[in-house]
Amino acid sequence: MSLDLIVGYGGMVSFGHAAYFAVGGYTVAVLAQHGVDSALIAWPIAVAVSAALAAVVGALSLRTSGIFFIMITLAFAQMVFFTLIAVKAWGGNDGLPLGARSVLPGIDLHDANVLYYVCLALLVAFTAFAAQLVESRFGIVLRGARRSERRLLALGFPTFRYKLVAFVIAGAGASLAGALWAEYARFVSPDMASWSRSGEFLVMVILGGIGTLAGALYGTAVLVGLESLLSGFTEHWMLLLGAILLVIVLFAKHGLYGWLAGSNDG
Repeated sequence: MSLDLIVGYGGMVSFGHAAYFAVGGYTVAVLAQHGVDSALIAWPIAVAVSAALAAVVGALSLRTSGIFFIMITLAFAQMVFFTLIAVKAWGGNDGLPLGARSVLPGIDLHDANVLYYVCLALLVAFTAFAAQLVESRFGIVLRGARRSERRLLALGFPTFRYKLVAFVIAGAGASLAGALWAEYARFVSPDMASWSRSGEFLVMVILGGIGTLAGALYGTAVLVGLESLLSGFTEHWMLLLGAILLVIVLFAKHGLYGWLAGSNDG
């Protein structure tokens, strides 16, 4: 959903979103390695670190557009990926396990059901925040910049600032997802920052419907569901998955959300 904020509403196709996902997870893991086990400390720090990284990457990447923007975001993500491999103190290529999940006052995160509802609550909160954001003046300017940035500049809107703030918010959102993934899996690895993971995030957004927050949820649910279902039938499940995704993209021009809403015609 954080990726859809910049792709669907801002027209910024990032191929390096997994970098913030990985930074969020690794921040939680490294802090736990140093004895910081409070979720109220680790999660905000993870979000802040990724937001700072997104600010730097965005400030440089947003000076370009189109394919150049895509390649620069990919390049930064690859830098994060190879950095995680190179730092042996963080497990290098083998990754870094978490001895235990973080501690949240009054909530037992070691209970899988409790962790699920915590993740669900944070998802609902982020969805509500994103929905308010895209309907606000900020969101209107962001969508306007996607359609015609030159016109908004002529009207006096500092579009670069709006796009940069959106980029930072998206990075922070991905970081929170990475932190929660680390808590769930109790393990982080450089694969979290790989280009294939960034591509997977883009597929989720495109599959569900670009520019529809609910579409990100549909795309994620369907992609993960298909992976789990097909992998149980054959070891060549990715071939079947590719064919199914191709059919969906060809016949549902606005993604699954648009198809369900009946807006894929024309």
